[in-house]
Amino acid sequence: MSDTPKSHGRLSVSASLKPRELITDRPRFAGVWTAKVITLFPAAFPGVLGESLTGRALKDGLWGLDPIDLRPFGEGRHRNVDDTPAGGGAGMVLRADVLARAIDMAQAGVPQDRTKWPIIYMSPRGKPLTQAMAHRFAAGAGMTILCGRFEGVDERVLEEYQIEEVSLGDFVLTGGEIAAQAMLDATVRLLPGVLGNETSTEEESFSAGLLEHPQYTRPASWRGREIPEVLTSGHHGKIAKWRREMSEKITKDRRPDLWKALQNAFKSDDSSKG
Repeated sequence: MSDTPKSHGRLSVSASLKPRELITDRPRFAGVWTAKVITLFPAAFPGVLGESLTGRALKDGLWGLDPIDLRPFGEGRHRNVDDTPAGGGAGMVLRADVLARAIDMAQAGVPQDRTKWPIIYMSPRGKPLTQAMAHRFAAGAGMTILCGRFEGVDERVLEEYQIEEVSLGDFVLTGGEIAAQAMLDATVRLLPGVLGNETSTEEESFSAGLLEHPQYTRPASWRGREIPEVLTSGHHGKIAKWRREMSEKITKDRRPDLWKALQNAFKSDDSSKG
């Protein structure tokens, strides 16, 4: 048997800024979209992302996940990661120097262009996550996500690293891990080969600025409720028209803000052509 070491093939090997014990021993595939997640709870990942299509895609190397434990970057014997807010107040704030060490390690060897590799902080004061945002993230090479805890993070870190704040909505969670998984799910499913059927992402909610039309399947009759006749007609033109009308109706009723934005976009396009 030869003692010659085997080629790493698709595996990528990169230098670390930290001792080996501070790194999760997880192989990464070269050239695939990768998420690096800085968190105090690395065991929370992949979580639900390890199930179903995203989990299969992760196992097959269609995307990569690298949870980074923030605790080893902490200060002193007890690896403290936070301190009291400047100016007083309740709670604790994640320290700038601690976060910087973790971010510097995470960013080693990845594109520094934020359009190709953004750094995201999950925050209730951030811009709301949208389908367009997920498409933008999926079009890059990967992303680094900072999961906050306590009262948040030192503002200077957000400024220094040009970190983009993203929110799931107008509510507060105990930490950013659940929000990060939701954002990753929305993004990873858009990567080539993850869903298998690429056309499904073109017809779902928000892809055309509208909410999705109702869906039906067998049985044709259930508890006195029938599948709309047009869907069983085989007339593709009528089916497409019905689906569009239903999407518009549902959007008007449930999300008038989306409907208004869509109408304003149409007016803007018309005025630019005039």
